[in-house]
Amino acid sequence: MTAHRAFLLVIVVAGLTAALPSPARADGFISPFVGRNFGTDSACQSLSNCENKNLALGVSFGVMGNVLGFEEEISVADKFFGEAPNLDSSVVTVMSNLMFVPKIGPIRPYGVVGLGLVMSRATLQTPSVVVSDNNNLGLDIGAGVTIFFGEHVGIRGDIRAFKTLQDLTVFGFKLSDTKLQYGRAAAALIFKF
Repeated sequence: MTAHRAFLLVIVVAGLTAALPSPARADGFISPFVGRNFGTDSACQSLSNCENKNLALGVSFGVMGNVLGFEEEISVADKFFGEAPNLDSSVVTVMSNLMFVPKIGPIRPYGVVGLGLVMSRATLQTPSVVVSDNNNLGLDIGAGVTIFFGEHVGIRGDIRAFKTLQDLTVFGFKLSDTKLQYGRAAAALIFKF
């Protein structure tokens, strides 16, 4: 092998090595959020002295790569079906989401889709009567944007839709073709590590 061919071989190998993708690196994150539910079926339509409550609190955590990520999200919405004397209700979601989250500098638009548990409760306090107690498989889908201010801290906001895949039970009877579905808009801090 001549020196010229050896030199060309070194250049070709170096070029191919440089063209190989770099090792995948994922950043962990945790993101507490506050949100507002919308499109809910409120009990206030049939109760007097009832006020709609739409607050949702939660946290999500997971990992983000350069294009894909995974997120586990837990949220609680107290007084989900409205606040009225003698009524107590809530919805808790635990969702596992696949994220499409391309890295575009400090701005990261994202989409999420996932499955999880949607636990909805409604009780009358006096007399103590369970109106509804459901643990349903549900799905969520949504989109948002994250903006980082530096390497580790940022803000994010998104809109998501939630829907149970099973019918709801009220007073022990399964209601045919009655699923819980609602939307949520949320704002959050995000801490990347």
